[in-house]
Amino acid sequence: MTTPGLTNYPPPERWDDWEEYDAQEWAHGRRTRRRFSLIPTTCFNCEACCGLLAYVDKDTGRIDRLEGNPHHPASRGRNCAKGPATLNQVYDPERILYPLKRAGRRGGGEWERITWDRALSEIGGRIGTAIREGRGQEVMYHVGRPGDDSFIERVLHAWGLDAHNSHTNICSSGARVGYAAWMGFDRPSPDHANADVIFLISSHLEAGHYFNPHAQRIIEGQQRGAKVICVDPRLSNTASMVDHWLPAWPGTEPVLLLALARLLLEAGTWDREFVRRWVNWETFLRETRPDLPVEFASVGPALLDLYVDYTPERAAQLCGLDERQIRRIGELIGNALGRFSSHTWRASGAGNEGGWQTARCLWLLNVLTGSVGTTGGTSPNGWNKFIPVPPKPVHPHDQWNDITWPAEYPLAHHELSMLLPHFLKEGRGRLDTYFTRVYNPVWTNPDGFSWLEVLTDEELVGCHVALTPSWSESAWFADYVLPMGVGAERHDVASYETHTGRWIGFRQPVFKVFAEQQGRTVERTWQVNPGEVWEENEWWIDLAFHIDPDGSLGIRGHFESPERPGRPVSVDEYYEHLFTHSVPGLPEAAAAEGLSPLQYMRRHGAFELPGDQHELHERMVPEQELDTAGAVREDDGVYRVPGTAGRHDNLEDIGGHMPFIGDGSLGVEIDGVVRAGFPTPSRKLELYSEMLRDWGWPEYAVPTWIPSHVHWEDLDFPAGERILIPTFRLPTMIHTRGGNSKWLNEISHGHPLWIHPSDSEELGIEVDGLVRVSTRLGWFVIRAWRTEGIRPGVVGASHHMGRWRLDDTRGAQRWSSGRVGITGPDGRAYGGATDGAGQKWVLRQQAAVEPFASEDPDSERVWWSDAGVHQNLTFPVQPDPVSGMHCWLQRVTVGPAQPDDRYGDVVVDTARSTEVYREWLAKARPGPGPGGLRRPLWLARPVKPAATAYRAPQPGRPVPGRPSGV
Repeated sequence: MTTPGLTNYPPPERWDDWEEYDAQEWAHGRRTRRRFSLIPTTCFNCEACCGLLAYVDKDTGRIDRLEGNPHHPASRGRNCAKGPATLNQVYDPERILYPLKRAGRRGGGEWERITWDRALSEIGGRIGTAIREGRGQEVMYHVGRPGDDSFIERVLHAWGLDAHNSHTNICSSGARVGYAAWMGFDRPSPDHANADVIFLISSHLEAGHYFNPHAQRIIEGQQRGAKVICVDPRLSNTASMVDHWLPAWPGTEPVLLLALARLLLEAGTWDREFVRRWVNWETFLRETRPDLPVEFASVGPALLDLYVDYTPERAAQLCGLDERQIRRIGELIGNALGRFSSHTWRASGAGNEGGWQTARCLWLLNVLTGSVGTTGGTSPNGWNKFIPVPPKPVHPHDQWNDITWPAEYPLAHHELSMLLPHFLKEGRGRLDTYFTRVYNPVWTNPDGFSWLEVLTDEELVGCHVALTPSWSESAWFADYVLPMGVGAERHDVASYETHTGRWIGFRQPVFKVFAEQQGRTVERTWQVNPGEVWEENEWWIDLAFHIDPDGSLGIRGHFESPERPGRPVSVDEYYEHLFTHSVPGLPEAAAAEGLSPLQYMRRHGAFELPGDQHELHERMVPEQELDTAGAVREDDGVYRVPGTAGRHDNLEDIGGHMPFIGDGSLGVEIDGVVRAGFPTPSRKLELYSEMLRDWGWPEYAVPTWIPSHVHWEDLDFPAGERILIPTFRLPTMIHTRGGNSKWLNEISHGHPLWIHPSDSEELGIEVDGLVRVSTRLGWFVIRAWRTEGIRPGVVGASHHMGRWRLDDTRGAQRWSSGRVGITGPDGRAYGGATDGAGQKWVLRQQAAVEPFASEDPDSERVWWSDAGVHQNLTFPVQPDPVSGMHCWLQRVTVGPAQPDDRYGDVVVDTARSTEVYREWLAKARPGPGPGGLRRPLWLARPVKPAATAYRAPQPGRPVPGRPSGV
């Protein structure tokens, strides 16, 4: 029976004035009406950017709750636990509400409240001075979760600085390099809902990034009969619900994938026509089999010869799997031509040396099954992600920062962020002004005590500005702590590859929109957000005016209002222009409702772009387009504009006039028709990567297996050695940003070491007993959890816990952190005395999570106590020599805790961390590469500079665009 008047979601036409009964009052038999304004925004608690609706009480002006936005194309009105928990972040009683500046020594915990004007003046003055003195490369913006797709790129190009740094090389750059070497795009975009086989390497993506949109579509695929396969040594929530769980030894995943590829080739269940048309098989044959004729009939035999050793028998032995299961999965994949969806992200690619080849080998299965861009297949992410061009585009800067893009790693997909402390300590440079933005490197990165050493050294880091909505271990060591808004308090435009189709989500400050609905004029969001919490967009706009007050640097003009010359552009002006001129179909959709494009986005919070996004590589390139661009057909069938980079990226041949995106190619001739293809030098999928060959890695030019630095056959198991997996997190947690959410911490607060019962017995570890886990730098002490949900020989500890603070009441949210004392090797003490410093850093917990008094009565109801263990402190930096990705998996020794050990203890020797850093650095093969370049021009890069910046310095020759000696 349907109750009249009940609906699934309030209709948008009633969002401005929605009325409903109070649920708590109803429970007591009272019908109390409440009136709300429903304001759409997007979640900022993972990368998926799911839609949210904020229910703002029209009487109190407070957000009552956040629920799903039914008009969001990706999340479709559904959210995981992290979305509604945004409410906790808004009303966290311990959040930072006003700009702060340190009053004593850095890390001493003394702060004074300042005005935004003072922060802008002092910080803007520093940056302006650095630029005028030719020290612009001493400015760095280091971001964790971006949240917006284009705004900060425009800011940094306007500054003319290569100042961007990211967390990606401790997150996902390994997989990115593997994918980019194939197709130019650095991520896959699976169509799980329509697949016949869904293949996941670890559950991390489905438990972290894109958890909600992908989980929905995986379930839909299962409901229509898809078989789901999960490769993960840990029985995750995802693995527990699949058809085939494959707990392979960490680092052996490429062996499994190549064995599956060989089964397809042996059985003939591969899409020959797709491979013939869209793979650079001619190059593959010329480079690997010069003895065979360069004709397509040679490809199958050549591949079988190449992968002759990757039999199901060998894969079963190396991976620790069942041969019959491998063969069965090979049959399933062979029957799923065109409908094989796959994904890998962190997991193997982020854990192992050579892990980037996991993505190379997985994409080989997509290629062999012809499941590229098809319904039920996997597309390049760029086809399903839309980034609108910002107003008044800024010409790319022409700088190159050797601290973030060092010569040792020319193929790294993102900045070598985790090496920054070591680079600073060995004299490669210094930082005048260092921004951390939604980023907590002391806690998140490996080797956190090395970060603490440089953040407390004012000779290495002159000024640290933490842009953060809440306290963190790193913010405690800042000079300025500037409170920036959470997902309901800021503007961002973002889009992600959640399914086949393009959309954009509009994150907007709920209190600003509500105030304007009530007739108020809001100049800046900090005027209506809690306290004086601001948003980055307005901060960067105003900061530009303080960096360049008279316009002499050419920066200020990029941030001036087109309607009010000489004044800062408003966010409304910025987004009205963006939505009007850069989003196809949006102006028409808005006009149909009698709205401007900005009004439409404020009303709906998201927009789905029109158009079919399947098989975009097949798009025919009109002859007129080729003629207009002056494109010329090259010998390999690629149509390229003369004077652009070409296959070999020789800057001398193009005179330095290369555009900063792409390589000047427009398409490739396929069977007599010019088609768009892929953004690679060949415009095809590159089974053989000339880039890897030309840049010093010819042995890895084809998909292959590189044994991991933690390969199980090299371990001394009787001596207690095991493989530690620290790369997973629970789907309710948000890295460090989950610390200020009481609901999420109540759900997930345990932090045990997953260990198989057989390992527990062999190592003498009691049930729930304390365990000392020793790495190359030191050790940490954690509690054991016996479970058959992890393969023997492997132990695991999730990376969402281990939060700590040095003060009784501040430093990190008390919902999640324990108070600790830290002592350094030089006797420096933080947070009170800690025993046994000696020549090492020692962290010891002094108080667990406890109830506390605050404005929120729930804080006195805290019933959990476990703050977890900060294991990352004990991990050395281990950059993969090709991808630059930090290799997270650790070869550790596991045993019972020693008599003096206490839960949460961490002991680290940072002198030893320097030694390990140098060992891994020696594995790299530095540039420059062909043409004297620092990096291939066609390969993607964050905040990509002009081509002139790519020329490596030569003796006696200055780099264009850079003053001599800078």
